[in-house]
Order: sequence, then C-alpha cells, then structure tokens
Amino acid sequence: MHLPRALVAVLGCALLILAGCGSTTVPPSASAKPAFLPVAVSSEFGVGDRRVAWGLLDATGTKSAAAPDRTLSIGYRGPKGETIPSAPLTFVWAQEGVKGIYVGRANFTSAGQWIADFTSAATGATPATVSFSFPVAERTQVLGPGDPAPSVKTPTLADVGGDVAKVSTDTAPVKRFYETSEADALAAKKPFVLIFATPKFCQQAVCGPTLDKLKPIAAAHPELTFINVEPYQLKLENGSLQPVLDAQNNLVPVDATTAFKLQTEPYVFVVGADGSIKASFELVFSPDEIETAIKAVEAG
Repeated sequence: MHLPRALVAVLGCALLILAGCGSTTVPPSASAKPAFLPVAVSSEFGVGDRRVAWGLLDATGTKSAAAPDRTLSIGYRGPKGETIPSAPLTFVWAQEGVKGIYVGRANFTSAGQWIADFTSAATGATPATVSFSFPVAERTQVLGPGDPAPSVKTPTLADVGGDVAKVSTDTAPVKRFYETSEADALAAKKPFVLIFATPKFCQQAVCGPTLDKLKPIAAAHPELTFINVEPYQLKLENGSLQPVLDAQNNLVPVDATTAFKLQTEPYVFVVGADGSIKASFELVFSPDEIETAIKAVEAG
C-alpha cells in the first residue's frame, strides 16, 4: 500500500476544519442554514466501544467553531433502531490555543448507517441540534483495541551508530524514543507506547506537537518503553532525512505503517504486556487520555 503525500492533508482537513475540506465531512441531514456543521475527525467508525473524535465548523463551513467554552453533546441512532443516549464530549486542543476538537466514546452495536444528533452552544447562546449521518463498519481497517500488535523491526539508534538524526525528523528528539525496536518491545512482554509521527513531513504541524505532548508523559514514566516511528521511508541526503517517493511522487510507508494499516498519522498505540493493543489515539489526544491508558496497562 502506498500512502499519498496528501494523506497528512486529510489530517489537516479533519482536524483543523479551517479549510472546509468537503471530502472529509459527512453531510448533515439537517435542513438549510444549520447553526453549525459537524465534521468527522475520526477517519473511520467501527462496531464496538470506540473512541470518537469530532470537529465543528461554523454555519458558513469556512472556519472552526470548536472552542473550550462551547458545549457539545452527541446522541446516536443506529440502523436497527438502536440508541445511544446523548453525552457530553471533551474539548482537546490539537494545537494549544489555535485549534481543537471534541473527543468521547460510543458503543456502536451494529454496522450500517448511523445518525449522530449534535447539540451545541457557544457561551450564552441557545443550544442548537444538527443531525449528521455517517457509516459504521463491522471492522475498522486500522488495528485497534483488542487486536494483537504485529511484530515489526523498527529502526533504532543501534542501527545508525547512535546518530538520532538518522532515524528522526524531530528537531529536539528524545533518544529514548529510538532505543528499542517495536518487535523487541513486543517480545519483552511488557507494556509500551508506540507512536507514529513525522514532524518534518506533517503538513499541518500536528506531528511535532504530538511528540511534544508525549515527552513529559514519557519523562514521568521512566519504567515504560516509548517508541516513535517515522511513518514513511526516508533517506539521508546532504546531512538530513528526506522522503523516499514512488513513481507517482507519493510518500512510501514503512513496514510498521503497513502492518498497523494506518490511513492517517500521527497515531498512538498503547500496547499491553500480553501483546494486544489496549488503546489507540488518532491524530489528537489529551495527556489525560494517554495517562489513563498507561495506568490501565501498568495495572495489568
């Protein structure tokens, strides 16, 4: 599978919601002039208890309406008459003070076309409700909680003579993130955190903040292995890493990207001692979410 260079732009469309990227939105079922427009930040939805991420555009569809002081609750209706009661979502900054999304959980009990009923209001405003149709698959393409983590030999400092600039595009890399191969972490039968992020080639400047958010968490957990993987094949040219491109000028995924079946990046997986994925976070997460997942795997 070759992932196009525009893959990261999908992240920007869904996240930022500033460009009004129609290809990443599912048309709301509400009539003309809704108070806001929902945007699916999660690239796919699957049956089961899932982390879900959403964004909001303003009524014109040209800029983000998501804000920490704006409320958002969502209830869901399924294709077989199922209902999930409305519940509030948590606002999370994608880039601190610049752009954000809402995250929550939903237990989708069947595949098919679902409807999300969004109720939202800015501070002091009357809440409005907009309904939004989206598909839920029997199984998501990307590996997720409950799936066994595939064993993949990922690059380490030992492979490049200890030169972190040969395995990371981070301008302030943490060497610890490149000391252990994913395959070795899996074989050790201990929990670990696996990160797919490429600061240099992430077009929407979210990959850098992804690693920056994880650095203090890693520092607080010296007992835990953290691994960052550059999702695309890179080569060293003129002293810096440059992307390997295919005949169509697309970025080419590394083996780990393909093994985990990633469709977007950045992505974070928390893997348990039994080798199964316990939690996954697409695009944006809060430190509290990662801490909760770490505590769960360390508790066994």
